[in-house]
Amino acid sequence: MRTNARKKQSKRRKLFLSLLMIAFLGVLLTTSTYAWFTANKTVTVNSINVNVAASEGLQVSVDAINWKTIISNSDITGAQTTYPTATNQLPSELSSLSPISTIGDIDSSNGFMKMFAGEIDSNDEGSLILTAKQDKETHGTSGKFIAFDLFFQVNAVTPIYLSSNSNVVAKNNSTGIENAGRVAFVIEGNVPAGTGATEIQQKFTTSGGSSVVYFWEPNYDVHTASAIANAKSNYSGYTGVDDLTGTGDERLEYYGVKADIERDADIPLNSKDSTYFSKVDPQITSVQSGIPSGAYASAFTLQPGITKVRVYMWVEGQDVDCENNASGGSLTYNLQFTSNQNNG
Repeated sequence: MRTNARKKQSKRRKLFLSLLMIAFLGVLLTTSTYAWFTANKTVTVNSINVNVAASEGLQVSVDAINWKTIISNSDITGAQTTYPTATNQLPSELSSLSPISTIGDIDSSNGFMKMFAGEIDSNDEGSLILTAKQDKETHGTSGKFIAFDLFFQVNAVTPIYLSSNSNVVAKNNSTGIENAGRVAFVIEGNVPAGTGATEIQQKFTTSGGSSVVYFWEPNYDVHTASAIANAKSNYSGYTGVDDLTGTGDERLEYYGVKADIERDADIPLNSKDSTYFSKVDPQITSVQSGIPSGAYASAFTLQPGITKVRVYMWVEGQDVDCENNASGGSLTYNLQFTSNQNNG
């Protein structure tokens, strides 16, 4: 009888300790600063403006049929009218963005950039770990990130720049989420002028490894106090983290996700495991004050003829600025191309 009593008492003690541990983890989860976002945290897309400066013969289109100098949101979402296979994902103001990470790898099955939606969790020891799964775009006004096709037409080799009207900014009150914004330009291929629209639209559907990707990281030099706390808590060992001040900082290194991460892989947030992560070095960067008026930022070079460029916009989960205190913010993406390097 005493043995049974001791067993029952031991079971009750273990149960109490387990409940105590769960309660402790619950407190930890509600008081810590987190990368990525916990459940139900998102970012509102307030507006997306895509403007093209048509200098020196630069023309742009969403379907390689109707050539313009300015592209609107309705052009992008309505492209399937004349471009039936368009997959333009442009979340409306009623939708939201969720943290995504990528290193710019191209999925050879569809020509899309591999984008990974991530979540944080805690392992059996209570440490934070990352899980991630590839998220593929669909045509419409919802989704976790922005993706759309543009076609450029030029008569000669033409360097393309981002003007001073290009930026990623907060709408209304800033939460700092704009500092985790990213844009990528996927150069999918080029055909001679006069090529039929259908051939152009279909030609680069599964371009795979032949695509060239250019990353733009805006606002790299500023961080909120919460972002700095997140960096020091969850990304120790990353170059520049110990030197953060919040203003005028050097660009932090970060490692984008390149493969699905299962929970049982037990991958910590600051991991540099080459199975799942690769270092990302954006070719285009700009500070919070933006590209100076009258100046420019070199983006990519167009070859003569028609070039298909797929544009991606997202909130980078591996950026230290992507943390719970920044969720709920509202973003505006402004994008203006020019072939005139002095067109501000």
